[in-house]
Amino acid sequence: MTITFIPTSQGNIAEIISDDIIINNVEEALDIMANCVYQNADILLLYEKNITPTFFDLSTKLAGDILQKFSTYRAKLIIVGDFSTYNSKSLHDFIYESNKHKRINFVANREEALGIFESN
Repeated sequence: MTITFIPTSQGNIAEIISDDIIINNVEEALDIMANCVYQNADILLLYEKNITPTFFDLSTKLAGDILQKFSTYRAKLIIVGDFSTYNSKSLHDFIYESNKHKRINFVANREEALGIFESN
């Protein structure tokens, strides 16, 4: 896992890059968030491929549990991926609602992710 810091007008983005799934549970997400925040990141950028597929099955409540931690600690999160591959209306509704509030964002690509906090 590599963490690259990208300065923006809204704060530092910590882009987490890995070839492996690095978030399988709440504790792993919290560890990554704490590590990045400790290094002065205001926003975390993760990739869908680095998060367990269980996260995207809302019935497991893993997404809610992880995102609650980000909300509690006021950490902003961007998840980059192709979410159209999921056939869950509830997941698509969840993504839509999350994106409206700009604290948790689901986007299609890195450029869109970086643009979110430059345009605010």
